Amino acid sequence: MRYFVSAGEASGDLHAAQLIKELVNRDKDAQVAFLGGDLMAAEAGHQPEIHYREMAFMGFSEVLRHLPKVLSNLKRAKETIKKFRPDALILVDYPSFNLKLASYAYSLGIPVFYYISPKVWAWKEHRVKAIRKYVRQVYCILPFETDFYARHYMKVEYVGNPSVEEVDEKLTHIMSREEFLKKNNLPDRPIIALVPGSRKSEIKNNLMIMEAAAQRFPDYQTVIAGAPGIDLPYYGYYVTPGTPIVSGMTFELMRYASAALVTSGTATLECALLNTPQVVCYRSNGSRLTYKIMEKILKIKYVSLPNLIADRLIIPEMLMHNCNPTAVGRELHNILPGSPGHDNQLDGYRFMREVLGTSDAADTTAREIISQLS
Repeated sequence: MRYFVSAGEASGDLHAAQLIKELVNRDKDAQVAFLGGDLMAAEAGHQPEIHYREMAFMGFSEVLRHLPKVLSNLKRAKETIKKFRPDALILVDYPSFNLKLASYAYSLGIPVFYYISPKVWAWKEHRVKAIRKYVRQVYCILPFETDFYARHYMKVEYVGNPSVEEVDEKLTHIMSREEFLKKNNLPDRPIIALVPGSRKSEIKNNLMIMEAAAQRFPDYQTVIAGAPGIDLPYYGYYVTPGTPIVSGMTFELMRYASAALVTSGTATLECALLNTPQVVCYRSNGSRLTYKIMEKILKIKYVSLPNLIADRLIIPEMLMHNCNPTAVGRELHNILPGSPGHDNQLDGYRFMREVLGTSDAADTTAREIISQLS
């Protein structure tokens, strides 16, 4: 069968790559076209129609500035779908773009499946109407999403969370701490990891604050996680010269860090699954007014995945104007080894893992999609 998979950012590339792997394993005649990144390319055996680096625009103003590129990408994607004529369109998060593809595929009579639901439970709940109309089946990776969709008269399937298996698999063949330090020319000192996100806007808004907070603890070395697709010189605009940057090794950096400052996103869940204490940092424009507006718009108590999954505060969330060196530094101090918040956070991680369960999300989803198409 023919599958068209659409993922528009780094985390989607990771999860979609595992799904492609399982589709190919279960369907020996599988042909895959996709929008995504290098990990998906490795599993599909060829390059994407559009790389996610050309698609990763976030927020109204950023999309508006790049509108010609966004429209061009959408046109190219539709043309590929029409030419390739897949047996299924599989969407991975990225709703602003992917729901337009869903509508187009639906008009062509192509079944649409959503793997990793958009965060419609947080905001833009109206998108559920489009999902209900155009998508045959939603495969969720967060347990609470089944109840959310049920309130909208939709039956969705929780297939487990792919990060659980991905993290556990990587841990079986991770390099040692000594190898990690040597490979990156780092001294043998405890580490505070800075994980400022995979978009330039996130790095611009958060990295300086993260570094300023971490530098309050001179017994620790500060190390930055370099994101795929971001040129290293870009980080130099926002950090002290000489601050080490580790590229392509965020997983190892978080694993061997004593604590981490992480921009909200999939990395917060991966950090929790690695049992590394963390503080979530997300400044955006940093204004108190924006914070008050978002309080009204968002329909959730928390923004970080571990807190949402556990339905309780495990990780401190320093958002907007509260994301400043003093406040972040205070919370960081409370989770370092020997501080009371350190063990409390690890206990919260254990509870979160129990809630997630152990299902193989990619394999389950691949099996279900093939079954529906057979």
